[in-house]
Amino acid sequence: MARTSAQDSTDAPGTKGFLGPDRNWHVGAGLMTLATVVAFTIWAFTHTGTDVNAFLLILAIAFGLFMAFNIGGNDVANSFGTSVGAGTLTMKQALVVAAVFEVSGAVLAGGSVTETVRSGIVDLGGMAIDPLAFALIMMSALLGAAVWLLLATRMGWPVSTTHAIIGGIVGAAVTTGLVTGTGGFAMVQWGEIGKIAVSWILSPLLGGIASFLLFGAIKRRILAPAARAIALGSRGYDDAEDDDDDDEEDDADESWQRHVPASERMTELQQSAFAESAALDLTPGGPGAELIEASADLTKKERKAARKVERKAAYHALEKRVPPLAAGAAMLLAAMLVFKGLDNVGLNISVGGGVLMLVMLALGVWMATTIFARALKKQSISRATFIMFSWMQVFTACAFAFSHGANDIANAIGPFVAVLDVLKTGQIGAEAAVPTAALIAFGIALVSGLWFVGRKVIHTVGTGLTAMHPSSGFAAELAAATIVLLASVLGLPVSSTHILIGAVLGVGIVNHAANWRLMRPIFLAWIITLPAAAGIGAAVVLVLRAMF
Repeated sequence: MARTSAQDSTDAPGTKGFLGPDRNWHVGAGLMTLATVVAFTIWAFTHTGTDVNAFLLILAIAFGLFMAFNIGGNDVANSFGTSVGAGTLTMKQALVVAAVFEVSGAVLAGGSVTETVRSGIVDLGGMAIDPLAFALIMMSALLGAAVWLLLATRMGWPVSTTHAIIGGIVGAAVTTGLVTGTGGFAMVQWGEIGKIAVSWILSPLLGGIASFLLFGAIKRRILAPAARAIALGSRGYDDAEDDDDDDEEDDADESWQRHVPASERMTELQQSAFAESAALDLTPGGPGAELIEASADLTKKERKAARKVERKAAYHALEKRVPPLAAGAAMLLAAMLVFKGLDNVGLNISVGGGVLMLVMLALGVWMATTIFARALKKQSISRATFIMFSWMQVFTACAFAFSHGANDIANAIGPFVAVLDVLKTGQIGAEAAVPTAALIAFGIALVSGLWFVGRKVIHTVGTGLTAMHPSSGFAAELAAATIVLLASVLGLPVSSTHILIGAVLGVGIVNHAANWRLMRPIFLAWIITLPAAAGIGAAVVLVLRAMF
């Protein structure tokens, strides 16, 4: 599919003038980041005390915020890729949504206490290491993971930040054990490494199956009537209910001009996605493709009558089939927030109370969506479908952002808080408190990374693997959320990043448009994430040990 100017604008902020047309956004994000770094550094010194090693603390702050920055550039960008690629959100809107929900998730549900990393993937408890050596291991893991994430992000590869930080810890810890003679490769829990290897296959497979089934059902039951109505219009563009000017119906240019004003209130990117969403279901294999060919033999009167029948069926699908889908999605997303986002808040909700709340939420969403669908009957069926799924995808994006801020920020803040606790107390504690200032600072670093370096990953997820529009983007995000929730309940070793990529490919398979060539380097990046981060972490810990 040919690239549009709107898609190009997603990849790069522009080249005209100083810093391009988004100069004010660049300056604003840069100043916000700089102010955060300065304020957080000042706070850290007051938190740890004046007798701390200043250079070591500054390095720890730099490594921690740099890791959070690159999580934003890769993992957060991966989460928003479907929304931006579908035209539901622009890059600036994604930045605002991320700023609100990522930071809120980090602050409200990011956890008040984190366990010091002493066991799990690497048995640090068996090492006779002093607090300083432990701090250097955590710092090396942060930098090792961050450098690899930056390299992957610059290549446009969405990778697992969890696997990256695990790799950093493995490399730094094993190297420290070998150097000090207190451990070696026997410290590594190879069974846990095996689970990570399983996730390379299991995660995208589960995400792909769920997305394939969900989007396939949406396409057959909801999009197909709309596609047929569009196909019966003038060359697949004009789906106006009252077509009084039949003499100009076969003029493609005139038809296109009639189609565009219906979406003139949308941004350029949204208009592009609007056109793609109409055309996507008319491609070979789509529900409207054969109908276009068959309708060529119909008279204008027959085609107009058939179009009215299909339009009625399309609006019926929006009014009767979308609301239960939205209600089910609301329940799943709410459950995901409870299991994956709010488990650290300490909400004591009984099972019965939780089920009752989810049912009430589902009924409310069902009624609201039904009313909304009825209000869209005055719009063309293409625009009505686009608007309906756009709003639904906005909510899935917000839920993902909140859950991501609540969970994956731990990949940066966990090791950093462990270092901060060592510098403050001089010993390795079993647990370390997570200050609110750290959650805010790391949350802002996430958003900054999304804006400055996240465009290539957004392009990969949003347009590179397959074409996205609101309905397919919604299906991919909802399928991924469902698998994340089920995996959390069942304890399956999965990666949310890999699940979402699999879900995007599932959409591509349904549309016969999956870019398997691009998937090859991405899968290779998944495999080498852990050893690459481990190698960098090992090198960094040797340098830090020489310095301190």
